[in-house]
Amino acid sequence: MRALHATGLLEAQEVPLLDRVTGLAVRLVDAPVAMVSLITRDRQVVISAAGSAGSGPVRDSSLSQSMCRQIVATDAPLVVADARADARWHAIDAVGEGRVTAYAGTPLRTDAGQVLGALCVIDPEPRQWSAEQLRLLDDLAAMVEAEIAARLARARAQAQEARMRTVLDQRADAFVCVDATATVTGWDGAAERVFGWTEAEAVGRPAGEVLVPERMRETLEEDVRRVLGRGAAAPAERLELTGADRDGREFPAELVVRAAVEHGEPVLHALLHVADGERAGEVPLQDRQVFLQALLDNLEVGVAACDSEGRIVLFNQPLREDPHLLHQPEHVCDLAPYELFAVDEQVTLDYEPTPLNCEQTPLARALAGETIDGRHYGVRTPAGLRRYLVNGRPIEAPDGRRLGAVAVVHDITEQHRAEVLRDAQHAVAKALAEAVSSRQAATGAVAAVTEALGWTCGEYWQADPDGDGITRIGSWSTPGRDVSAFTSDEEISFRPGQGLAGLAWTTGRAVWIPDLTADPRDFVRKPAALRSGLRAAIALPVRSGEKVLGVLGFYADTVQEPDDELVDLLDGVCAHVGRYTERRRAEELAMALAESRRRLDQVVAQLNDDVWSVEITAEGEARPVYLSSTEGGVVGDRVSVGSGDMIAVMADYVHPDDRKAYMDFCTTLVNGAPAQIECRFVDLQGAMRWIWIRGRPRREGARLFVDGVSTDMTDRRRMEEERERLLAREQRQVRRLRELDAMKDELMALVTHELRNPVSAIRGYAEMLADDADLTDAQQMFVDVIDRKSAHLQRLVDDLLELARLDAGHIAIDLRLVHVTRLVGQAVDDHRPAAKAKKIDVITDLPARLAVHADPVRLRQVLDNLLSNAIKYTPEGGTVTVTAASADRDGGGGGGDGVTITVADTGIGIPAEQYGQLFSRFFRASTAKEAGIKGTGLGLAITRSIVTAHGGTVTAAPRDGGGTVFTVRLPVDPPTQS
Repeated sequence: MRALHATGLLEAQEVPLLDRVTGLAVRLVDAPVAMVSLITRDRQVVISAAGSAGSGPVRDSSLSQSMCRQIVATDAPLVVADARADARWHAIDAVGEGRVTAYAGTPLRTDAGQVLGALCVIDPEPRQWSAEQLRLLDDLAAMVEAEIAARLARARAQAQEARMRTVLDQRADAFVCVDATATVTGWDGAAERVFGWTEAEAVGRPAGEVLVPERMRETLEEDVRRVLGRGAAAPAERLELTGADRDGREFPAELVVRAAVEHGEPVLHALLHVADGERAGEVPLQDRQVFLQALLDNLEVGVAACDSEGRIVLFNQPLREDPHLLHQPEHVCDLAPYELFAVDEQVTLDYEPTPLNCEQTPLARALAGETIDGRHYGVRTPAGLRRYLVNGRPIEAPDGRRLGAVAVVHDITEQHRAEVLRDAQHAVAKALAEAVSSRQAATGAVAAVTEALGWTCGEYWQADPDGDGITRIGSWSTPGRDVSAFTSDEEISFRPGQGLAGLAWTTGRAVWIPDLTADPRDFVRKPAALRSGLRAAIALPVRSGEKVLGVLGFYADTVQEPDDELVDLLDGVCAHVGRYTERRRAEELAMALAESRRRLDQVVAQLNDDVWSVEITAEGEARPVYLSSTEGGVVGDRVSVGSGDMIAVMADYVHPDDRKAYMDFCTTLVNGAPAQIECRFVDLQGAMRWIWIRGRPRREGARLFVDGVSTDMTDRRRMEEERERLLAREQRQVRRLRELDAMKDELMALVTHELRNPVSAIRGYAEMLADDADLTDAQQMFVDVIDRKSAHLQRLVDDLLELARLDAGHIAIDLRLVHVTRLVGQAVDDHRPAAKAKKIDVITDLPARLAVHADPVRLRQVLDNLLSNAIKYTPEGGTVTVTAASADRDGGGGGGDGVTITVADTGIGIPAEQYGQLFSRFFRASTAKEAGIKGTGLGLAITRSIVTAHGGTVTAAPRDGGGTVFTVRLPVDPPTQS
């Protein structure tokens, strides 16, 4: 309770920092309500809350209505997904009313580990709090704990200052400072009360005029010179004299004097005690003066005081002996050379200060009437930033006059540093505890240290197991600070000794670069670091024993002088990370090994092969080490080998004709060379089996092992024999089919040739009959039918003969330079009447000049076939598009440059599964048959034969939106025909 009240939070109406923390908790954790609660003996006091109104408890409530009391009692976080399902919280009104359902809280501790309360988030709906949300809550709780620690430190300093002020205010002894000429240079309030002279009246006058009667002034001056002549090292001396106030009243007094040096000049400090009768029975004057001087000079805090003019009248021993302060100032403005600057409690080592001017110093502010409580100030020294906790107050007389000001200064550098380093170690331990892999642990440690120490960015580099290099596997940078030019997301690897990380890795020692701009070494990433505004760099090896596992690297925006204490801390962090990483890596390897062994066992269990391992003895015998657990062995059952010679045992089952080859195989393995054999075994049922055995020796020290696999190849052998038999039969069938195909071609050629003359005769006689004027209309119709059908038969016979000649290569291709644009245009013009009759648009896209070496007659035949098909199979109102263009090198036939001609229609299309048969003889698509469109199925076969003879290709594909696209690709220079 003492610590709780010392924070002052119970009485505070608002705490802006805590309000910011609860506001952050609402946003970051995505919770409706966040609050900071303190727990007294019987109450819960909410000192900060954020979020939706009415969702959380009231500011002051009974402990019976508090869930936070559980955290204070157990000193452990509390996470509740649904309080309604937990009997512990049924008595809490907020739970029953539905205002608190999901709850997550973490304890708030003092530096001494006392739990004062909790930071919590609340949701009126059930929810599962994620690990990331709980981690954020812990981080925010650390900010609250920092505020509590600062308030407690401020309270301790204020209490110490109050005690000192009480001593000084109750002091009855006067303090006087005299220089070497016996002139008064210092005069305090007690001296004013004793002698009646104000400070303004006394300072600058001879000491004898304001301290003693006129008759004793010369004696006093001699005593001053004598004491100063003894030097500052001499002990204090007690003098007895008769004092006199400004009214001439004399009184006995005791003077404790001691020489000192101020600003290089000797001075005399004197404490004067009036020994009148009213103080009889008190502690002797000398003892009290010594006690008071010892109290001032032995305080743990520095005390500085100035008069109403700003002159320094008190600068006690802790301040005088502070090695980081340059000199004892004479005036409040003399503090400017110290480059004093104000710092926030969260300011870290990576801080660039702005010095204060004279009016901004704490003593000057106190002299101006301002009260300063627990403000942090810093001084930049060669050893680094020094941090001071300062309290200051004006000194006023009962009548309101400003007599001066006093400031109490406490050097909290080491305390604050210890807190920062402790926070860093705590953050590292937390990151390692929460990590699920060695990589995540290392990256989390980097983030924890970088963030805790206030640096800009950090990296973790992992050494390759084989020692070939070091690779960055994780980095972290301060949010809002863009260092992407330096810490890119791409993976970076260095060779030994390369870069800052490579140097720390190979040397095994920390590398500290205070200022990259002044360092002569030229590291690989130094330009990128400077472009990102980085100035200092530190790299430390992460060890496990003598082995360097990786490197931690940190970078700051400001110059950082080497700090041995910080290096020791970071070495401890590295050792912690190294031990964790090694242990985690060992666990991961063990888990991976166990998983691999399990999978191997699963795989081996599914095999019909025998997997085995034997050790070769000095006598050349094979002693079994491992035999797989397959049901049947190579001889049809598991043979018991025991610890005997596996070679001899298995040799009894080898076919006699293969036994010599088997023994030669075993001899090769025994001699340490890999070998394999396929031989016959006779199994326990007397059946012959073909077994394929492979073995590979390996050495472990002086021992020789052989690992092998035995596979039953009997079924494969049978399948090979059956395959050979089937292959021979298939080859016979192929020869027979080829013979039949040749006979079919010969028969077709013969039939078509024999049909050609009769068909020609029929057409001739039909033409003669058609010219007879005496025919009736019916007879003329019959003659037209004869002529039309015989003409169709004539075209069919001609197509068959031509296709046969093309396939046999009996028709030569007359190659010449053909203007494709002109030839395509002529073909299109010839087919336009047929297209117009069906109201079909024919669209062309032809270049101005396009040439190819081809047979113009045959190429025109190809175009006529494709155009007639396109018009035939396109319904009325459709479109036929003809294009020609140069083909690229990959698209042209023959692998060279060429031309591409496409004919696309919006016709009835072709089923996808029938495109492969489209260029076969007599094939007609099912869509053409269903539409009742007549045809022979030979046109596309002839087209392909002509294009192939030119060294080109013709393909068909569906057109987007319906229809078919035919593409002809011809090389510019087709192959020469023999």
